[in-house]
Amino acid sequence: MNTKIMFHGSYLKEDVSFLVKVIDMKFTQIDEKERLIQSGMSHYSQMLSPEYEPSLAYLEIFYQAYADNKKRFASDILTLAYHLSQKKNIVLVSLLRAGTPIGVLLKRTLRDVFDTQVNHYSISIIRDREIDELALKYILKENPESEFIFIDGWTGKGVINRELKVFIKKFNEENKTNISDKLYVISDIASVSDFAVNNDDYLIPSSALNSTISGLVSRSILNDEHIKEGDFHGCKYYAEYAKSDLSLWFIDEITTLIKGLTIDTKPLVSRDSILRSKMRDFLLTLQKEWQISDINHIKPGIGESTRVLLRRVPYVILVQNLASQEIGHLLLLAKEKEVEVIEDKALPYKALAIIKNMTKDSVEKN
Repeated sequence: MNTKIMFHGSYLKEDVSFLVKVIDMKFTQIDEKERLIQSGMSHYSQMLSPEYEPSLAYLEIFYQAYADNKKRFASDILTLAYHLSQKKNIVLVSLLRAGTPIGVLLKRTLRDVFDTQVNHYSISIIRDREIDELALKYILKENPESEFIFIDGWTGKGVINRELKVFIKKFNEENKTNISDKLYVISDIASVSDFAVNNDDYLIPSSALNSTISGLVSRSILNDEHIKEGDFHGCKYYAEYAKSDLSLWFIDEITTLIKGLTIDTKPLVSRDSILRSKMRDFLLTLQKEWQISDINHIKPGIGESTRVLLRRVPYVILVQNLASQEIGHLLLLAKEKEVEVIEDKALPYKALAIIKNMTKDSVEKN
């Protein structure tokens, strides 16, 4: 196992160790990537689309959204860190890349507020493929007696949590280990994670940007051309965006806020079968109403809607309230991409994105 490729992105060395292979690969334009994914010719993990530095107009909206949500978000991080501090001998394993800023903040909060030192790694998990087993083995070797705490930022439909359970069960069976498969998130709108601070669909600030708030790393790559036997999964490091990088600024700002807050010891929320069924039924109804052949083309929640606008080819964005400040960045992105935005007061989320069907001209609503 080649551990020399471990690095820290644009975070501090003590914040996180990314267990990835840094690679450079040819970009696939977003439209072409979407066609290849939907045609079944390529898996999304085999390709990488170019990322762009946010415009000044977008950053202005981002900073406003950050100001509106920062105290709540900081309080949620503190609450989750409090509950983790009650455990003994844990290791933080954030899921690259949305989980990474959360993991960094938890590590710092455990250290600064609860006087608890923990290791923090960020590893790749890829839907329909695998979790990085070499990374898991590395963490096990370095932390043999520690409980794994898997971390992500938020849930959409809960696909990653289900995949995590499958991958960890397989890993434990094959390696005769007993790694925990429990997932911890801040916002669990689908009520599918094991532990969350709340079930609310609100803007987690780090969801509104790409690499420039996630250590300048891309999402993870699993491509045979670049990832060979004995390699961790890959990622690109966007050194060219260093001047626009807000990763450490974001961590430092939230860390400072956390130190001034009173600890809320409210219990974490766990799975709610009623809420989960309600959300599942809504998505199935929406799928039928909009004639969507693949439910994976429905991305519920502010975080997932943002990612669709930044990384996929959206067909339409549904929002609960057009006047909400929390969706300002979505409205700007949709305007820039000429994507229709429809207000639906009955929507159980603040926002929801539908990915465009690239195998035909458009999606037609009944």
